[in-house]
Amino acid sequence: MKRLLWVSVLLALAGVLMPALFLQSGAAEARPEAAVSPQSSESAYVPQKDAKISFTVADGESAQSVTMADYLPHAVAAEMPANFAPEALRAQAIAARTYILYCTTHQNPKHPQAAVCKNAGCCLAFADDAQLKKNWGESFETNMAAIREAVTATDGQVLVYDGTPILASFHSSSSGKTEDGEALWGAVPYLKSVSTPENEKDVPDFVTTVEVTPENFKETVLGYKADAKFGDDPAAWVGQATPDASGRVQSLPVGGLNLAGADVRKLFSLRSTSFTLTYPDGKFVFTVRGYGHGLGMSQYGANAMAKSGFTCAEILAHYYPDTKLVSA
Repeated sequence: MKRLLWVSVLLALAGVLMPALFLQSGAAEARPEAAVSPQSSESAYVPQKDAKISFTVADGESAQSVTMADYLPHAVAAEMPANFAPEALRAQAIAARTYILYCTTHQNPKHPQAAVCKNAGCCLAFADDAQLKKNWGESFETNMAAIREAVTATDGQVLVYDGTPILASFHSSSSGKTEDGEALWGAVPYLKSVSTPENEKDVPDFVTTVEVTPENFKETVLGYKADAKFGDDPAAWVGQATPDASGRVQSLPVGGLNLAGADVRKLFSLRSTSFTLTYPDGKFVFTVRGYGHGLGMSQYGANAMAKSGFTCAEILAHYYPDTKLVSA
């Protein structure tokens, strides 16, 4: 009963609905910021070993050609803690490889000259040996060996849906359930809300708080929505939040307007849209659970599953329902 699959339906769209993946620095979180367009309508993907897969990486205004075998270990090392369980690292390697392959057929308008870039605020995070040695110190060799094992053990393995590599979104951690793609991007058949096992014992800073004075709260909202109305009583500025199916804040009444939970997150630099907002002692207090947009694989959830005996294939089948893992 390890495979916890959801049945989903692919909505007919005029073209392929696929927003780009973007990562927050240090959070290993895939984040949407712009839509991308398919460059071609290719037939079913034919798996290849990493050494045979080439793609372009943005380097300023130019582009550099690299192989998956050379590039992927440094992307995985930048995205997931090296001390995670081996099966979680393998799941991350497959997700990152799949994402890169997705990008090779979906142009990102931020760098049309290349499939991906090394900017963690736009595409996959990346760290070269010098940066990893600085981060890891004496643990560099041990950590890099674990990362390379995950990459080589999954050499050429890719997640596909309808014969093509998926948009393998991932994030750091969720509170109980992952997010449904429809809440943020529109319906994507394999980005469905599923249960996820991580909790406060598994995740550092799983619960965080952000305090905001009434003055800063008002100024921040007005900077985004100039037509918001605020009375004399700050306690009356905010209404009851509307949750989505995963329990995150879908919308929040503020100043007579309905703000999307994702917009509130951005305005107040919250770690996720899984938050509550209270007004004790003359300040607004956001209490936030988890980190990231919540779509696709939860990295800490994957680690918890791996520690419980799940394989990387089972982890991926859970977080990306109805996909198929193919091998070279």
